[in-house]
Amino acid sequence: MNASADRQNWIAHATRIATPMLTAIASERLRELMPVESLPGNEAARKIVTHLEGVARLLAGISPWLATGESPELAKMAQRTIVVGTDPASRDFLNFTESSQPLVDAAFLAHAILRAPDLLWAPLDAKAKKNLIAAMKSTRAIMPGICNWLLFSAAVEAFLAMAGEQWDVLRVDYAIRQHEQWYKGDSIYGDGPRFHFDYYNSYVIHPMLLDVLAEVSKHRGNWNDLQTMMLVRAQRYAVIQERMIAPDGSFPTIGRSLAYRAGAFQLLAQLALQKRLPAELSPAQVRAALSAVISRTLDAPGTFDKAGWLRIGLAGHQPSIGERYISTGSLYLCSVAFLPLGLPSSDPFWSSPAEQFTGQKVWGGQDLQADHALHD
Repeated sequence: MNASADRQNWIAHATRIATPMLTAIASERLRELMPVESLPGNEAARKIVTHLEGVARLLAGISPWLATGESPELAKMAQRTIVVGTDPASRDFLNFTESSQPLVDAAFLAHAILRAPDLLWAPLDAKAKKNLIAAMKSTRAIMPGICNWLLFSAAVEAFLAMAGEQWDVLRVDYAIRQHEQWYKGDSIYGDGPRFHFDYYNSYVIHPMLLDVLAEVSKHRGNWNDLQTMMLVRAQRYAVIQERMIAPDGSFPTIGRSLAYRAGAFQLLAQLALQKRLPAELSPAQVRAALSAVISRTLDAPGTFDKAGWLRIGLAGHQPSIGERYISTGSLYLCSVAFLPLGLPSSDPFWSSPAEQFTGQKVWGGQDLQADHALHD
């Protein structure tokens, strides 16, 4: 597929994923229209939290694209999503306090805003900004687990710093320092003290470390010495991620949360968006790799229900892949694979001629340089 066709294909996928969610909440009908698929018997517990999950995770992926102005109707609905979802008087006021899950998705919402403040923050009127700040602050009552959840608290504080509010330096510092203690080597962080073989280094850890540090370092210099090192680690992890993608766009089905589909490659997509890919990876090969993953995980029959909502699965509808914490809203973390849509069509990511990615090259018989670990 050529560069122009790749971009149009990505836009078509992103639009298909976003439209039911944004249309529903913009008209204050999200609770009415959004299904709640989960493990049998778990629907009631997930119904409490699934709406914030869906909205926040969707925006975390598509906000840079919507900020380009390329889809003004969806962009307008995204702004209204913030207004409706944080207004206590709205029929679709989102749950930021009941159970522990809202901390997770307040953080994804914070990440969306940090990625596109000119879309999701600056245009809001004073009332909407006040409601959003109050919603974010309300999650401080939720105790994070001693794992990647520390970064959720840190992301909320990073948003508050960006918004000019008082923010808790200790929550941020604790999250960053703990992850530094949990570093295992060769770009891999433990999810807490122990190693977990899954994709949480990309779902949460690297992306939030980078973007939280980028924001809070504007306000305090405590972590300046860590930023370069953490970027080097993230770039090495991006190399690993790109090499994990098979020629057909499949990847190892290891670990929890596989129902996030292409979201497993958030870090690779984020570095492409931020134009910080390592020298080993050209933008064109990353475009090809992510295009293959998007197609492999979103084009399978059964991925969407008749109304256009995502269903649980990795390649089609596979309900058993969904753990107890997975419901319809959770699935929208797949949107973070689309972060490079925030780059203009003239950027080399989109304009460069098609290029094979590593999996295609090596399994096609090309003679490639050996891969080596990061020793830091």
